[in-house]
Amino acid sequence: MKGPPMQIILTRHGEVEGIHPERFRGRMELELTPRGRQQAKAVASRIAAEFTPQAVYSSPMQRCRDTAAEIATACALKPQVLDGMNDLDYGAWQWKTHDDVRAEDPQRYALWKTAPQWVRFPAGESLQDLALRTADALRTLLQRHAGDTVVLVGHDSVNRALLLHALDLPLSAYWRITQQPCCLNVFDLDAHGRVTLHRVNDTSHLRSVA
Repeated sequence: MKGPPMQIILTRHGEVEGIHPERFRGRMELELTPRGRQQAKAVASRIAAEFTPQAVYSSPMQRCRDTAAEIATACALKPQVLDGMNDLDYGAWQWKTHDDVRAEDPQRYALWKTAPQWVRFPAGESLQDLALRTADALRTLLQRHAGDTVVLVGHDSVNRALLLHALDLPLSAYWRITQQPCCLNVFDLDAHGRVTLHRVNDTSHLRSVA
């Protein structure tokens, strides 16, 4: 198999409630805040100006679909949902604050912050589950879009997992990666699985967002 690599433009949804102070958002449906909508418009403008994507995919969560809709409109495309991009299922921790979880489940919370690869959220997922889902999503995209430029709109945790795949890093490196709302990550993935990373957590297009 030869040909140009697939280019992935990976972004995170815009700001929502529950980021400051931080909650375990996961599968909770949340609307973009007014600032989040501005962020979505800003990242859409930048992607349309710098790239010519052939497809826009997002998590099934509304905050990602709304962000993807802005990008797709700017690029004259129709957004599509990719289930493998869904956020982590935090189970019993969903929508609780970090302070609440730290008080209720201190041992597991401490493990999450120091060795996240060993944690399964009560009645929820683990990072291994997330890694499998996101790897399957990338495989699907390689089959559909070899040689294309594809925009993916995900979540903090989902994007970290995708970038760990791209960098060939273990799940224990989860906390080494930061993902701000509507940041840009860009990497190429060829048919042999080789990755070239160009950009991580670029937020220069958000400087004008109040």
